[in-house]
Amino acid sequence: MTATARGEIVLSAGAVASPVILERSGIGRPDILKVRGVEPLVALPGVGENLQDHLQIRPIYRVSGIRTLNGDYKNLFHRAMMGFDYALRRRGPLTMAPSQMGAFVRSSPEYETANIEFHFQPLSLDNWGDGLHPFEAFTASVCNLRPTSRGSLHLAGPDATAQPDIRPNYLSTEDDRRVAVESLKWARRIVSQPAMAPYRPAEYKPGAHVASDEDLLVAAGDLGTTIFHPVGTARMGPDGDERAVVDGRLRVRGVSGLRVVDASVMPTITSGNTNSPTIMIAEKGSAMILEDARAAG
Repeated sequence: MTATARGEIVLSAGAVASPVILERSGIGRPDILKVRGVEPLVALPGVGENLQDHLQIRPIYRVSGIRTLNGDYKNLFHRAMMGFDYALRRRGPLTMAPSQMGAFVRSSPEYETANIEFHFQPLSLDNWGDGLHPFEAFTASVCNLRPTSRGSLHLAGPDATAQPDIRPNYLSTEDDRRVAVESLKWARRIVSQPAMAPYRPAEYKPGAHVASDEDLLVAAGDLGTTIFHPVGTARMGPDGDERAVVDGRLRVRGVSGLRVVDASVMPTITSGNTNSPTIMIAEKGSAMILEDARAAG
């Protein structure tokens, strides 16, 4: 089946799916496409490259003398009451995101502005999708806001159902490794403040026995997960930039009538959550589409 558009086609599938759709359409690095069984039609070597994300390192602290969502989760009565509270009064834990407090910090004095962000969560678990721990605890999640590591993602083959080959390359630069260690030290500094003393926080992960910078770096890798902020895989750039996938008006280079409007066009990840910047890209992109349509008559 063939579908034909009279106007423009707008690709807005996100920083993971958009480059894969481009590649499946024959737009991308010819060497990658050929190996994956796709005929190259438009050579754009930047498609699927420049992957950036905020690596989330998740130290966990057990506490005493205070309830967390861990306790509510294991208690069936409390879980039921949370449901009733939400259904009847639209309040309680079910009205909030897991991260209920944030903080921006400079990991070291060499940075002029904050370069790490904390998301404090009144819960803990080993892995996403697992149940919460059977003890009271909180997570002091921390991420590097300006990572210098760069990864890639590409289609695994011509089969549309195949999962992409994603290689984030977290902690692949010395800067990122240093900030990761400093982030864990900052978490310990915050938790050791007098205001926390009544709750007797005890480090569950990585554990107080992890002390050297080398061991903290290993722990950062073990505790690190995506914070779901992938960007940059179809980045915007000026004329002459061979790695730029779209121009300043988000038009795919070498293809008429096609734009990418999502977080994949960011040349560099933002120093904070990517939701609002992505909304801004959508607003700006829609305005440019309307402007160009009016100009074309």
